Amino acid sequence: MADTTIDSSSASWLTRLHEWREEHISDRMFVLVLAFFVGFFSAVAAAVLHWLINQIVQLLTSSFDASSSNWLYLVYPVVGIYITSLFVRYVVKDNISHGITRILYAISQNRSRLKPHNTWSSVISSAITIGFGGSVGAEAPIVLTGSAIGSNLGKLFKMDSKTLMLLIGCGAAGAIAGIFKAPIAGLVFTIEVLMIDLTMASLMPILVSCVTATCFTYIFSGDAALFSFHLDNPWSVERVPACIGLGVFCGLVSLYFIRTMGFCEDIFARFKDKPYVKLAIGGVMLSLLIYLFPSLYGEGYGAINLLLNGASDDDWRRIMDNSLFSGQIEMLIPYIALVLLTKVFATSATNGGGGCGGTFAPSLFIGCFSGFLFSRLWNINQIGVYVPEKNFALMGMAGVMSGVMHAPLTGIFLIAELTGGYDLFLPLMIVSISSYLTIILFEPHSIYSSRLAKQGKLITHHTDHAVLTLMQMDSYIERDVLAVGPDTELSDIVRKISRSRNSVIPVLDAAGSLLGEIDIAKNRNVVFRTELYHHFTASQLMQKPSATLSDQASMSVVMKTFDQTHANWLPVLDKDGHLKGYLSRERIYTQYRKMVADMSED
Repeated sequence: MADTTIDSSSASWLTRLHEWREEHISDRMFVLVLAFFVGFFSAVAAAVLHWLINQIVQLLTSSFDASSSNWLYLVYPVVGIYITSLFVRYVVKDNISHGITRILYAISQNRSRLKPHNTWSSVISSAITIGFGGSVGAEAPIVLTGSAIGSNLGKLFKMDSKTLMLLIGCGAAGAIAGIFKAPIAGLVFTIEVLMIDLTMASLMPILVSCVTATCFTYIFSGDAALFSFHLDNPWSVERVPACIGLGVFCGLVSLYFIRTMGFCEDIFARFKDKPYVKLAIGGVMLSLLIYLFPSLYGEGYGAINLLLNGASDDDWRRIMDNSLFSGQIEMLIPYIALVLLTKVFATSATNGGGGCGGTFAPSLFIGCFSGFLFSRLWNINQIGVYVPEKNFALMGMAGVMSGVMHAPLTGIFLIAELTGGYDLFLPLMIVSISSYLTIILFEPHSIYSSRLAKQGKLITHHTDHAVLTLMQMDSYIERDVLAVGPDTELSDIVRKISRSRNSVIPVLDAAGSLLGEIDIAKNRNVVFRTELYHHFTASQLMQKPSATLSDQASMSVVMKTFDQTHANWLPVLDKDGHLKGYLSRERIYTQYRKMVADMSED
């Protein structure tokens, strides 16, 4: 009884607050207020996650000897994946993997609604996974968290689906801006990856969220950048060929990353209902890889900083600390190449085995190693003018990120803001664009959107396609349909017609399969002749429908079918051929025009 009183009191308070808000604050101003809080909470979530990761790593690895390998690298990742899988299975009880893909799915298929647990579940699970050595990134979980905060704040204040989509974008942008202290990168990430259209109505809320998240991150963690970089060797125009070559190389590495990740995911998907088999395969693979190549442990940001700030072999050899190759400078290039090739397997093993993390950090990691390897081989073989390894390691990060995410602007601005490397802005552009142009020859979609694109559920900047993607056929099916059997007499059919809201009466067999339909307009000459009521049955009056629709059909197929048949009503059948209901051409087109108008508003 007390709980009921508390719930009703909370609901009453929220109702009064909502009424006061509608009376005193305009919708546009209130969205800006919500964007501020979304940015703030995204920054808090990012700070909490990184603090948790650092505490776990410090606790587990502070006593490691850098001059030798450590057998605990075989144990920690498996323990982390196992704990995470238990947490997800018994506490969260929902799939929280593929964070950014889940955001895209929520936007296109779930009216921009993310579940409340997404505001915290990814933070805890990814902290455990990464802290124990899982070879994934914290960025995608934080982006999902920020987006969930935006979605649930919007739902709390009864915002419509269009505003919820914008608030999801604010949460994602705030998360990226907060993690990397890069507000412009947060903005362009939302446009390129989440496909949020940039209008004057959406620009200001996203910017408010980005700036808020960035400012509070500075307050929480100081002004130190996530990666430190100092430009010792300015860029010159003679290095354009090398930059183009690096871009093409990064595009091919991105292709390897996407294809290999997809291959590994397919293997783990075979054991969907066998969590302990997945844990065994993923745990063994990850442990062995980390034992051989400790640089794969966790996010790998320490290794990135070593490559970005090294100036000689004595600096770079530290990348092999804790490994079997420690101190062997002649093994530097093979070690870098092997780490580059195995990182994607380590990431797949982490997520496939039951861990939680994203591919954002792995793409930065692989990009840094790719840039270093390319420049090192370029200089050793004296292919052209000397290129500084640290500069190309930085540009490689932008190149692989641009290729993997199909987001060249995000790659350019993120790396420039992240390291203060604006002096390398032009080569960053050359590498990112070259990488993007290379990858799109082979992969039309990013690693995040490819899963939804295969199902036709990916929203894009094309208004017509975006509207059709957002429309869900299931919500427009008229299920309250009065059907008749094949032997039903005309007198009974007329009684059905008088109670029906549709102009079509379906004829079903005993199993519920559609045999045909009676179009009232085409049978007027019979319907109004009472002397014929006992001379005709449904089987004599019915006709085959102009077309039938599968309940799994996309809205683009639905619209195309209506255009081709000019029908006013079309039946929807399930996989067994049973009638689920009818779609009305008028209702579908009315909703389509309304959504186009809404999306076209500034």
